[in-house]
Amino acid sequence: MKIDQNSKYTLLYADEENIKVFLEKLNNELDNLEKENIIVTFSDNFKRKKEDFLLFLDIAAHKKELGTSFVLVYKDIDADDYPEDFNIVPTLTEAEDILDMEAMERELGF
Repeated sequence: MKIDQNSKYTLLYADEENIKVFLEKLNNELDNLEKENIIVTFSDNFKRKKEDFLLFLDIAAHKKELGTSFVLVYKDIDADDYPEDFNIVPTLTEAEDILDMEAMERELGF
């Protein structure tokens, strides 16, 4: 896992091929990223099923409770296969758009 930070979010590159290994590394980092918006992008080698991404639901819910955003980026995804409040998109640009929209929602009290 590689980590890049900027003023808007922390970008995590999941280069592991095993979802459980990545989740373990992510869970170890979450306390350090408590106040950060997080975008996770997966390498092209990462071929997973729909159920694998559902393992991130608890993390996404926890980040929402903290008032921050959590977005997954995976190019071969159909967002309609996931719960409406679960942010999973095919491009980094769309992930950044979600961060902006959620920030506006929080400012407006939604």
